[in-house]
Amino acid sequence: MKPNIHPDYQVVAFHDTAADSYFIIGSTIKTSRTVEIDGKTYPYVPIDVSSDSHPFYTGKQKTVATDGRVAQFNRRFKSLSTVKKEKV
Repeated sequence: MKPNIHPDYQVVAFHDTAADSYFIIGSTIKTSRTVEIDGKTYPYVPIDVSSDSHPFYTGKQKTVATDGRVAQFNRRFKSLSTVKKEKV
């Protein structure tokens, strides 16, 4: 490896503000804030969404049933196809 070209890799505390949970993982992110967790001081980075608060991971995701184009067409224009023309 070439010296002095790689970013500093350090253990960082990411704080999910929506779920109020902390993730302590390695990262190259730079921050001037610190936080003390379990007697150790870590660089601190607040985040809005993580796997603890995102609806996809928590199971609170709403699924929307979407029909295909043919089903939408049939639903929209079904009244036109069921009307019978009277012969005079």
